Amino acid sequence: MVDQTIPRRNFLKGAGVAGTAVAATLSSGLAACADGQTPSAAAAKPATPPSEPLLTLTPGEAAFLSAVYDTFIPADQFSPSGTDCGLVVYIDRQLAGAWGQGARFYRMGPFLPGKPEQGYQLPLTPREYFANGIAAANAWSRKTYGTPFDQLSPADRDAALKTMDGGKAEFVDFNSKRFLETLYQSAMEGFFADPIYGGNRDKVSWKMVNYPGLPATYATKAAEYRGKKVNLSPQSIADLN
Repeated sequence: MVDQTIPRRNFLKGAGVAGTAVAATLSSGLAACADGQTPSAAAAKPATPPSEPLLTLTPGEAAFLSAVYDTFIPADQFSPSGTDCGLVVYIDRQLAGAWGQGARFYRMGPFLPGKPEQGYQLPLTPREYFANGIAAANAWSRKTYGTPFDQLSPADRDAALKTMDGGKAEFVDFNSKRFLETLYQSAMEGFFADPIYGGNRDKVSWKMVNYPGLPATYATKAAEYRGKKVNLSPQSIADLN
């Protein structure tokens, strides 16, 4: 999953493979970073995360997710770590909201074994799914390594995630590969989404790939920049207020 020699490049390439709409939109910018072009100084400057209380995650769950996200996105010359980019804040807000509570999910069953393309087939809400998945991952980590996931060394975290990705981590009554895919998807969402949702702190990913943010904020400049390289400070939803 994660090649430690080029961890950032693999994460960004993976974003396209998983089909995240935002990542796909930024594909040209990702390629530029992957080819070794120098990122902007603003993107490389570490962000100082503000103190923000958790809405639904327990401290143990937050520690697990922080370790996972920092393995997916380690701090380097392109951006701060996943945690410092706000990914834990992002997923905490999502799980605390209507989506996390399964507000629009059909959960009356029957829940039969399905094919991967049929999507989510469990009676759990996303909040319950994350809680059960984290508990199963930590139980497996304790059995395999003698300690919870967040207390593993960086090398063991990487090895553990690779085992999950290969579907070889034996979680009790839980699909480790499917859970790893869910964690990876949440990391991509938090890293590339508008900062108003808690992730992409300081618009770090947008600055990294030179993405200007909300297209609507630059509608009056469309003619001016047509056919030209766009080099504008990215604008988020919050900038419209």
